[in-house]
Amino acid sequence: MSLNFDGMPGEFHAGLTRLSCSRVTTQYPKGTEIRNVRQLSIVSAAELAIIAKKLDLDEIDPAWLGASVVVDGIEDFTHVPPSARLQGPDGVTLTVDMLNQPCHLVSKTIEEARPGHGKAFKAAANGLRGVTAWVERAGTLTLGDTLVLHVPGQRAWRG
Repeated sequence: MSLNFDGMPGEFHAGLTRLSCSRVTTQYPKGTEIRNVRQLSIVSAAELAIIAKKLDLDEIDPAWLGASVVVDGIEDFTHVPPSARLQGPDGVTLTVDMLNQPCHLVSKTIEEARPGHGKAFKAAANGLRGVTAWVERAGTLTLGDTLVLHVPGQRAWRG
């Protein structure tokens, strides 16, 4: 997977900028051009297994969720804090933007692939959907690469 500052060339979410969507309408009117921090969707193999079990499926195909990268071995992956970095062997670095909320579009995809199982996706995937990320340093990821997680120092937000 060759990654540049636009993300993964040719992928649906690639691009340096994107049009704002319903997730950010409290900040920008829908359709406003903004920085694309949703270039990649990263999910956890362990969390996909939990979702599959909740949906009474043997497995969840990461492609159903539009996943760009699947990681394994990072506990509670969906809740890795924003600005955490995943760095590959050649230095390619992915910066976490935020938790990726479950989406009704994924429910439809699962329903088409496994009738009777898609409608429960949003509830089953709550807090398990992975994260969105953007490319901070270009490079290449290869299946089986070991990624190093860098978590920024921060205290819990007191709101």
